[in-house]
Amino acid sequence: MPSQRPLWRAFLAFLGPLLLTNILQSLSGTLNNVYLGQMIGVKALAAVTGFFPILFFCVAFAIGLGAGASVLIGQAWGARETNAAREVAGSTLALGTLLGLVVAVLGGMFAVPMMRALGTPPDILENATRVARIGLVAMPLVFIAIMFGSMLRGVGDTVSPLFMGIITTVLGLILTPALIRGWWGLPRMGVTSAVWGGVAAFMIALVWLVLHLQRKNSPLKLDLEFLHHLHLNPRLLKNVLRIGIPTGVQMIVVSSTELILVRLVNRYGSDATAAYGAVNQVVNYVQMPAVSIAITASILGAQAIGAGRVDRLSAITRTAMLMNLLLTGLLAVLGYLLSRQLMGFFITSAPVVETAQTLLHIMLWSLVIFGMAAALSGIMRASGTVWVPMGISAGCIALVELPTAVIASHYLGLSGVWVGYPVAFCAMLLLQVAYYQGVWRKRSIKRMI
Repeated sequence: MPSQRPLWRAFLAFLGPLLLTNILQSLSGTLNNVYLGQMIGVKALAAVTGFFPILFFCVAFAIGLGAGASVLIGQAWGARETNAAREVAGSTLALGTLLGLVVAVLGGMFAVPMMRALGTPPDILENATRVARIGLVAMPLVFIAIMFGSMLRGVGDTVSPLFMGIITTVLGLILTPALIRGWWGLPRMGVTSAVWGGVAAFMIALVWLVLHLQRKNSPLKLDLEFLHHLHLNPRLLKNVLRIGIPTGVQMIVVSSTELILVRLVNRYGSDATAAYGAVNQVVNYVQMPAVSIAITASILGAQAIGAGRVDRLSAITRTAMLMNLLLTGLLAVLGYLLSRQLMGFFITSAPVVETAQTLLHIMLWSLVIFGMAAALSGIMRASGTVWVPMGISAGCIALVELPTAVIASHYLGLSGVWVGYPVAFCAMLLLQVAYYQGVWRKRSIKRMI
């Protein structure tokens, strides 16, 4: 992390491409949902939405591994130890690929019982199962893409994942409608068009990334030396998993809660499921700066620790909190002002649009609160402190959000499900602040690699 630049400029230089990458990833999913909702219908959107909690659950450990690797790579890069960074990357990629293959095999075999266990409405069960099976079999590809993006950020490269996101989004924009309509001699894939288009786009983008890293002589390029590191190294993986497992557990708690919530939503019928999917699309965008800022704080914090500049951690935290307030807050305001139009992108049924708009209004503001808590958790993760911040976040999701949603839905109906989010996020911020101020800031911080 260059010390000659003001911190806010270094922060923005890292955050900008990262945020654009995350927006493009969400945009790809959004466009696919728009195509499905507008070109096929609400039930097609509901079928794809029903698979989302399983997808989230499956990628949890890939995200966790990527987070753990990015912290260690960031510390190694801050200390200018390139070979150590490559060793961490190779070992993490090997483990992630194995996990992806396991998910692909099990997912292909058990897609039907998984979708039934979610309580998927009968009128969309067959299509939802087809989407789930294809998505799960393609999981090794998704795992590799997630981990590569995280590891490149550890060495300060947020531009390469950005271009990869551009390629994926543009190809998805072209392939999904082509597969829906059967353009250019392509087969008509119906509801599965989006997932097939996504698989093809990911494959092409990954090939481009490998060639691009070779051309730019990236420290993580896939040359013969890197291939020598492509094996399970217990010593390195111990520290990767030290960070990755808590992060993955948190993701699993979140996804498990979503699985329960989607079952709760499914009881209200396929229109409610479609509204859930439309709201989630908008929430993903508003939440994107918060997540990106937390990742930036974690990576810049790790690089500062590796460079022996622990004194910069407080400044990084303050910068992250301010940027979250400005960026996430701005998007939340826009979300309220444009809520009807935003819901109309995904849904053609006027009553469903009204329902989705109401649900969005209930919890949108609380994403700013979530961002503050995420930023604190991110800066603590940079030092390897993950279990308590994870416990706070996961505990608030499982023990505050879920019971609140269940109880509130009993009295308020479908709207009550969304009441759980702001209640949980407020509790999360209060507890993260208490631990950050009362415990973490008083600890001695050392490199992990």
